Amino acid sequence: MSHTVATIPGDGIGPEVIDATRPLFERVAETYGVSIDFERYDWGSERYTEEGAMMPEDGLDRIEDSDAILLGAVGHPEVLDHVTLHGLLLPIRKRFDQRICKRPSILFEGIDSPLAGYEGGDIDFVVFRENTEGEYADVGGREHAGFEHEVAVQSAVFTRSATETIVRAAFEAATERAGRLTSVTKSNAQAHSMVFWDDVVEAVSKEFPGVGVERLLVDAASMDLIRRPEAFDVLVASNLFGDVLTDIGAVVSGSMGLAPSGNINPAGEYPSMFEPVHGSAPDIAGQDSANPIATVLSGAMLFENLGEKRVADALWSGVRAAVADESAPRTPDLGGSASTTEVVDAIESRI
Repeated sequence: MSHTVATIPGDGIGPEVIDATRPLFERVAETYGVSIDFERYDWGSERYTEEGAMMPEDGLDRIEDSDAILLGAVGHPEVLDHVTLHGLLLPIRKRFDQRICKRPSILFEGIDSPLAGYEGGDIDFVVFRENTEGEYADVGGREHAGFEHEVAVQSAVFTRSATETIVRAAFEAATERAGRLTSVTKSNAQAHSMVFWDDVVEAVSKEFPGVGVERLLVDAASMDLIRRPEAFDVLVASNLFGDVLTDIGAVVSGSMGLAPSGNINPAGEYPSMFEPVHGSAPDIAGQDSANPIATVLSGAMLFENLGEKRVADALWSGVRAAVADESAPRTPDLGGSASTTEVVDAIESRI
């Protein structure tokens, strides 16, 4: 089987982790008779500073026929965050209807959590985040700019179609896991959008009578992810709340450098995109010290999405074996001093 993957290394540590992990993906795929053609697109903040746009006008057309997209990271300290986000990442998610964002959080054997008393396997949950609308909808504006009576309006948008899609995907995942789903909202304060969300969860839950449903407000959920993360199995949340909760999940599981992410087009009509959660980390860019594991696991999710489960399982197994081995090299975020490439080599040697 042959697949074409549009590869956007992006900003900061993005190119480093992509360059380090791409050969691993190619070699493991080849082992299982899978051919991968990585087509590189050097879009991002450097292009923005030179040409005034994160990607060309026809950028989305160029990658639309790809089987998947692998993204390194987006963000630069000299370019405003809303410029980078709205110039590259959000257009890809919205144009290709990647309405399901799936982000697992796992405390691996051999990794220390900052929470006392937790060992490998104690934390294992996945967040399903609505990915194309909600609080990140580009609806609103500013009026009377520069005057004392300046006004800014930002409106959240929730459609039944997108909400049902993400909620149903979370319920389906819960049936394959421990059968527990937590819906995270702020319904007490957002009486329209979040109560609508609650109504959709209630309606969809009738299709999955074997799944237990817990409803938490986002502040309580944030506290509980720290004080009782072992209690969670599948969480489903809006775009903003899911974004916040997954960062908490990554940290309590040991490091942002361990957290993968998939932006999924549920119908398969467009390519899905896979990226590490950690962002561009400009403070360590160019030091060859970035943790590549989140990118390796994002690649595993990519291969699984392409139907290449043996390749995906091999990558997951390699990561688990490498982090469980106390003698294996580790990057500084995990208390070691190894380089990005050394960690990739350690993973490959254990596949």
